[in-house]
Amino acid sequence: MSDELEAMGTAVEGGLVAKTLEEERFGAPEGKGGDCLNCGAVVTRSYCGNCGQSLHIRRSIGAFWHDIVHGVLHFEGKFWRTLPLLFWKPGELTRRYIHGERAKFISPMALFLLSVFMMFAVFSFLENPFSSVTDADENSGFSAEVKAESLELEEKLQKKIQELESTREEDKAELREEILDMKRSRNIMATMTMSELPYPESGLGKQGVGIGNLDGNKVKAARETLDVGNSGSVVQLNGDSEFWSKVENSSIGRKLKNGIESANTNPSLLFYKLKANGYKFAWLLIPISIPFVWLTMIGRRGYHFYDHAVFATYSIAFMSLLFISCALLAAMGVSKSFWGVLLVFYPPFHIYRQLRHAYKLSRLEALIRVSFLLVFTVISLSIFFVILLTLGILG
Repeated sequence: MSDELEAMGTAVEGGLVAKTLEEERFGAPEGKGGDCLNCGAVVTRSYCGNCGQSLHIRRSIGAFWHDIVHGVLHFEGKFWRTLPLLFWKPGELTRRYIHGERAKFISPMALFLLSVFMMFAVFSFLENPFSSVTDADENSGFSAEVKAESLELEEKLQKKIQELESTREEDKAELREEILDMKRSRNIMATMTMSELPYPESGLGKQGVGIGNLDGNKVKAARETLDVGNSGSVVQLNGDSEFWSKVENSSIGRKLKNGIESANTNPSLLFYKLKANGYKFAWLLIPISIPFVWLTMIGRRGYHFYDHAVFATYSIAFMSLLFISCALLAAMGVSKSFWGVLLVFYPPFHIYRQLRHAYKLSRLEALIRVSFLLVFTVISLSIFFVILLTLGILG
């Protein structure tokens, strides 16, 4: 219950932060003039011409809740003017905002903050909306299959250990290697059936670390992919000893090595940090994306980094809102063929429309530049993930 309350609080906080960035001014209806309660200037109408504050300030519970609803949802003209354009005519919204139509629309940063905080709230409540009952049944069957094979392997392992005691010394080396290989397989299976990990959507569900959805020769593929040794570690540290000897001499190297060892011991904690840092540092996507938007638009004069920042921020805010919408549709039981197609195919179409109309490109030029921008998007997300992974390992 505490997680849900924290999510609600975070969503409210995000809305209020977004409202603060908007610097919106609202108050009582039309009235007679007087002195501004904020700056003391003479006011002839409903709002102060010096600071913009309303002349008449309401001190009631109704006004208090109005402020909260207004701050969280922006439930007014700006909201209804911004959202339809963002979803269907993002290029027009971007161009109009850049060219000075600011008061009509929610600012890019306010919309981005609101979308990020809403994403945190939604996924705190829904946990893993994209996992269906069918997927759960398949994963459950896979887990039972792995457990059965694990028990069989354990029996064979115990027999091999007993056999080792009665084996001649010259034959023990080969038998020890066989036992070691069986232990590695056992550790992989134990990892695949872990049940205490809290975030199934990150690939660390009840069926284990990143391999709960494998099909076909699942166990064989996992064995070939993971070689976790006797400790069951996710990351091996016994690689290049010369490299580690150099890194360990620095404080950052020691911290990095300790972080990797901690990730080996408790991988669920690492993925919890990745998820938490994903919300905290989502704003990094904006400065990461801006240079790539600039690279995409090389050769087009008359545009500045501010224009690219507005483009990137509106685009990221839309992708967050689309992800939230698809998660809600999945949680309501809407067919995967609908929200899955929406989630896969609409983002590149949206980027094409935004790029073409925001920068006034022809269809062919827009298609060419979008192909580059999609590659840059993958690079940007990879950089962002590496940053999150580094922060998670370093603690």
